Amino acid sequence: MGALRKPFLLLAMLALVLAVGVEWGAGLLLGGGDAGAALADSAGDLGVEVGDVSGVGEPSGRGTGYLVLVDAAALWTTGLFCLGLVLPERIHGRVQGVATLIFSIILIIGAFVALIVAFVELMVMVSLFLAPPFGTLAYLALWGFFPVGDAAVLLGLALLLKLAWAGLLVLAQPKFLQNKGLVLLILTSLLCTVLLEFLHNLVPVILVSILDDLGALLFAIIAIVWALVLLIGAIPAIVKALRATAALRAEPDPDR
Repeated sequence: MGALRKPFLLLAMLALVLAVGVEWGAGLLLGGGDAGAALADSAGDLGVEVGDVSGVGEPSGRGTGYLVLVDAAALWTTGLFCLGLVLPERIHGRVQGVATLIFSIILIIGAFVALIVAFVELMVMVSLFLAPPFGTLAYLALWGFFPVGDAAVLLGLALLLKLAWAGLLVLAQPKFLQNKGLVLLILTSLLCTVLLEFLHNLVPVILVSILDDLGALLFAIIAIVWALVLLIGAIPAIVKALRATAALRAEPDPDR
């Protein structure tokens, strides 16, 4: 590892944990706005009576929360670096292969389930939106008024924390830049965050939920890809650990 600056590494871990916390809590922090007035106006334009629709709100979307699936791989990798600070190198080498294998399998399963949920919801959204007047009204009531401004604040905060994470990693050990996998993981996390913000501002507000869900679908796929990369990378580490264990057992006991 060379001259590893431990405080910077721990601060990098903290920054990423905070970023993941912002993304994880996005569903709670992004409250749905009251869509009642807009829904009534839309219904009137279509010549449909909808009665009292006050207090109707919409979910905050899945995109920001699904960024956690991508950042889980980054959080795990950074956590392994931090774990190396407290565990002896021999134990750390044996533990990380098996632990990464288990983590990657869990991430694949979780991301696959999330992928199915996002895909089903996306199909429902599109089907309702393309089925006027009642299907469109139902879509507007549920997903037509996405809180773009609130999402932009949270995504901006998450992006700032991720930039701090990347910068602190470099300050902790400049040789991290020679790790192509880590660099690609950092770029993937940053680009996914920027992409979601771009999608939120690409279309009128009534269509943002569709693109947000499309982004969530993409993030689940990216998470599965990175989980597979971690799984494949864990195999050589496990084999190496098994060989080292076998070699130790094969050594003659000097007391005999």
